[in-house]
Amino acid sequence: MSVEGTVGQMAPVMAFALVGALGVGSQWLAWRLRMPAIVLMLLAGIIVGPVLGVFDPSRDIGALLSPMIAIAVAIILFEGGLTLERHSLSDAAKGVRRLVFVGAPMGWITSAAALHYAAGLSWETSAVFGGIMIVTGPTVIAPLLRQARLSKRPANLLQWEAILNDPIGALAAVLAFEVVVVARTASDGGAATFEFITGIGIATALGLLAGWGVSKSFKRAWVPEYMKVPVIFTVLLTVFALADTVLHESGLLTVTIMGIWIANAKLPSYVELRRFKEHATVLLVSGVFILLAANLDFAALGRLDWHAGLFVVAVILIARPVAVFTSLAFTDVPWRERILVAFTGPRGVVLVAVAGLFGERLAQIGVEDGAVVAPLAFVLVATSVVLHGFTLAPFARFLGLTGGERPGVIIAGGSRWATALAEALKKADVRALITDPNHIHLRHARAAGVPTFTGDILSEAAEDRLEWVGYQTIIAATDNDAYNTLVATDLGPEFGRDRVYQVQREKSDSSRHALPNSLGGKPFGPEKTMRDLEAMMREGWLFRVTRLTEEFTADHWREKRPDAVLIARVSASADIRFIRRDDQIKGAPDVQIISMLPPGSLESEASKVRPNLPGDLPA
Repeated sequence: MSVEGTVGQMAPVMAFALVGALGVGSQWLAWRLRMPAIVLMLLAGIIVGPVLGVFDPSRDIGALLSPMIAIAVAIILFEGGLTLERHSLSDAAKGVRRLVFVGAPMGWITSAAALHYAAGLSWETSAVFGGIMIVTGPTVIAPLLRQARLSKRPANLLQWEAILNDPIGALAAVLAFEVVVVARTASDGGAATFEFITGIGIATALGLLAGWGVSKSFKRAWVPEYMKVPVIFTVLLTVFALADTVLHESGLLTVTIMGIWIANAKLPSYVELRRFKEHATVLLVSGVFILLAANLDFAALGRLDWHAGLFVVAVILIARPVAVFTSLAFTDVPWRERILVAFTGPRGVVLVAVAGLFGERLAQIGVEDGAVVAPLAFVLVATSVVLHGFTLAPFARFLGLTGGERPGVIIAGGSRWATALAEALKKADVRALITDPNHIHLRHARAAGVPTFTGDILSEAAEDRLEWVGYQTIIAATDNDAYNTLVATDLGPEFGRDRVYQVQREKSDSSRHALPNSLGGKPFGPEKTMRDLEAMMREGWLFRVTRLTEEFTADHWREKRPDAVLIARVSASADIRFIRRDDQIKGAPDVQIISMLPPGSLESEASKVRPNLPGDLPA
C-alpha cells in the first residue's frame, strides 16, 4: 500500500544524496550477498518511491529529471563505446555483425508482432515501440556480465550487441514515429524522410569528428594530462546536445561512435580514461535505476491486463530467440552460445526512457494506446532484469560457458618453483596457468602438464586469448622486480588489489628502494625473494597439500610440521588465500593447506612408519 502524499517534498540536494546512497549501497550489498545488483537497485527504488512515497523524482527533482537521465544514458553509451576495441572482437566479429545488421531488423519485426498480437496494440504503436525494443540494455548487460563471469565470446556478443543496437533502436523508433506522423497528418513524407536522413548523417559526422579531434589532440599533447577527462566530458555533452537538437535521440548514435573511435585510436592514456569512465558509469547506472524505479506509477500499471504478461512471455520466449537464431544461422558460433544469447535479452533504462517519450507523443497525435507504452516498457524491463539477474549465471554454467565455479590462479614467471606451485594448486583442485615471454622458461611446466601461455601477460595477445574470467588471482613471480611491480600495478584494478600478489623484491627493506603503496601487489606468502624461492627448490624443498579434518586440525598440522613454510589456504569452495608469514591458519574440515617442506622431512616421517599425515594428499 502506498503512503504517497504523506511525505513532503524532499530538497533536491537531499534527493541527489538519497539516489547516490541507495544506488551505491545496493551495489555493495549485492556484492556482499552475491546477488544481482540490478535487482536490488530496482527493489530499493520501488520501496522509497511508490511504496513509501519518501522520494518522487518528478516531484523532488522536477524538470531536471528528463535531461539528467538523457545525459546519464549518453555517458553510459559513450563508456560502452570505449570498451569496443576491434581486436577484442576476434572470433566474435561475424556474430556481432549478424546481430547488428540482421538481428536488429528481425528484432524490430518480431517485437512489433509480439506487441500487436500478444499485447493487443495497434500496428502504429507496435511499429514505434518495436523499434525501441531492439535495445537490449547496456546499463543492464554490464553488471550482469560482471556477475555471471561468462566466457569471452558470448560475453563479447552480448556486450557489442547491446551497445551498437542501443542507438539503432532509438533511431528505429524515430523513423517509425515519423511515418506514423506523416500518415496521421497527411504531411509531406519526403520532407520527413529528408529530415531523418539528414539527422543521422549529422549525428554520424559529429561522432566521427569528435572522436578524431579528441584523439588527435591527445596524441599531439595539445591537452595536459589533468584536463583530458574534463575535455572528453565537455566534448561529449556538446556533440550529444547538437545532434539531439537536429534529430531527437540521434545523440545516442553520436556518443557511441565517438567512444568507439577513441577506443581504437591507440591513445597512451586510454586505459586510465576507460577506468575513470567505468567508475562514473557505476554511479550513473545506479542512479538511473533508482530514479526509474522510484518514478514508477502504480496507477498506470494497474491499467494493464493479462495481455501484458502474454506480451512479456512472447518477447522472451519467441521474439528474441527468433531474431537471434535467424541472425546467427550459418555462422561458426557454437549452438550453446547461440542458445545463451537467444535467451539473454534484458532491457534497461534506454528502453523505458525512450518508450515513455514516444508513448506521450503517440497519445498527443491521437493514437489511443500510446499511453500504454510506458507501463508496458517498465513491466518488460522489471521482468527481464529480475529473470536474467537470477538465471544468467546458472544458465551459463549449465551450458558450460562460464569461467567455472572455482576461479584459478595465474602465475607470471616460468620458474621451477612456479611449476611446483601450479602442480600443488592442481592437487588442491585449483587450476593454475603459467605465463612467460620466454618459451624455454615454460618447458618444465609443459612437461608437468600445467597450462601455459607464451607471451607477455600485459600484451593485447594475452587479453584476446586468455579466458580471464576463469581466474581470480595473479602472482607476479618473475626474476625481474620491476616487471613484477608493473604486472601487479596494471592488473590490480582488474582483479582487485587483494587478489594480486608479488614476490618479495630485492632490497625492499631499504628506504631508498621503497615504493609507494599505490604500486605493486600484496606481499606473497613467505615474503621471500624469487632468488630465495629458487634456492629452496635447489636445496630440495617440496610442496605438500594437506587436507584438514575434524580429527586432524590446523593445530595438529602445525605441531607435526613446525619447519613447514605456509603458502596458501584453500577453502572447500576452492577460494584460495595466500598466507603471509605471520598469519594464523583458520582451519576447518575440508580446508586444504599448501606448504613447502624442508628436505628430508618426508623421509623422517617414513622412518616413523607414517609416510603421510592424516590429511596429506599424495605427491
